[in-house]
Amino acid sequence: MNLDPTPWDRGIPDADLLRRFDIAGPRYTSYPTADRFHAGIDAERHGETLALRAFGPAAAQPLSVYVHIPFCESVCYYCACNKVVTRHHERAAVYVDALEAEMALVHRRLGARALVSQLHFGGGTPTFLADRELSMLMALLHRHFRLAADAEISIEVDPRTIDVARLRHLLTLGFNRLSFGVQDFDPDVQRAVHREQSLESVTALMGAARDLGFRSINVDLIHGLPRQTPTSFARTIDQVAALRPDRIALYGYAHLPHRFKPQRRIDTAALPPAPDKLRMLAGAIAGFIARGYSYIGMDHFALADDPLAVAKREGRLHRNFQGYSTQPDCDLVALGVSAISKVGASFAQNVKTLPEYYAALREGRLPVERGLTLDQDDLVRRDAIMALMCQGRLEFDPIERSHGIVVADYFAPELGRLRQFAADGLVTIDARGVQVTPMGWFFVRAVAMVFDRYLKAVDRATPPMAMAGEHASAAAAEAPVRFSRIL
Repeated sequence: MNLDPTPWDRGIPDADLLRRFDIAGPRYTSYPTADRFHAGIDAERHGETLALRAFGPAAAQPLSVYVHIPFCESVCYYCACNKVVTRHHERAAVYVDALEAEMALVHRRLGARALVSQLHFGGGTPTFLADRELSMLMALLHRHFRLAADAEISIEVDPRTIDVARLRHLLTLGFNRLSFGVQDFDPDVQRAVHREQSLESVTALMGAARDLGFRSINVDLIHGLPRQTPTSFARTIDQVAALRPDRIALYGYAHLPHRFKPQRRIDTAALPPAPDKLRMLAGAIAGFIARGYSYIGMDHFALADDPLAVAKREGRLHRNFQGYSTQPDCDLVALGVSAISKVGASFAQNVKTLPEYYAALREGRLPVERGLTLDQDDLVRRDAIMALMCQGRLEFDPIERSHGIVVADYFAPELGRLRQFAADGLVTIDARGVQVTPMGWFFVRAVAMVFDRYLKAVDRATPPMAMAGEHASAAAAEAPVRFSRIL
């Protein structure tokens, strides 16, 4: 079957489909999702997990490392990340010292400078750090880890915080991938969310980044923001496509002011209605595909020759806390406040506030407050969910061979539940597997949720409680949202 369905000219879901599949659900950057974490995984348990890795077969495999920088100079009203808004840049130096202490604790348990194939700085605003602090942080990472020669080293960039000289400095530090936070180019929308940056400034920075030789450039967009319309967002799609970033991440805004205080400053009346959000998403998919981009999954696009698009076509796509990735599933060591590590079959999340983070490190302990160890059923369901999210197809034979199950028996209730999805034209089911249709990609989360045992049942009348992850990159991703609010 076709693993890369793209005939988006078939239209968008009608109001009835939208109404019936308006259910709460996560983006599945992990399974189980972070709302299932508990205090049984603490600093001691996480330390044991790291030490076991050092003496197991995984020790020979490369790591992925995530560094969370929580600081921002100003607040973007839509933001749901773990952040600290401050203009006191001296706080960054204290934080870098704390990261050094955490790295030392991790290094001591790993027992060696582990090989790293992927390093990502997220936030907050990583470019809040001054050049000297970024230099110090990279030196510390080199001291405690061994970065592969071909490692992907990426950083999230607020265009308002950098210039060409800073881009040049990032390149000298080894960064080879940039992710520009754009969200929308419409001035009215930018004012409504307190994030003003011109098309001209981003164009100049992206041009400079290409001239300097950065390997890959990503642009982040959000649809569903206040004052957005299908027409205005279509202009942003045209403008972004003209810039030709290698990759594009398109997220749906979830308005949750009861959970995220900055969102209380957004005028609810200015938010676009669900049908308009759906038109924005469909228009973006059609627009980017028409301009040579491949639709990777529910929130990612890539140029046809980009490694992400190639991995999608070849069935090698993976998904982690940063979204879709070409990197094989590997252990993730996450550093900084609120960061989530995944080592072996265990997740561990750091404390969420700076005072707690600093206190733990002063006491010489890993700053972990909760986590989860996956059982066998979790592993089976994770493979099923990730296959659907990454390839849009659950092949029965590989999962049966990997886990020693018979899918028709193990997932009998789930397959029965999917019959309604099939009747609605969202999936096809045969003896070999489950295939998400082009229309089904609009609802791929709902399809994946059928296999999530923690949701108990996908009851459309009473949507289940959804996710509450606190990882900076996962916070918004795993927030409890209804489908219509993310379109």
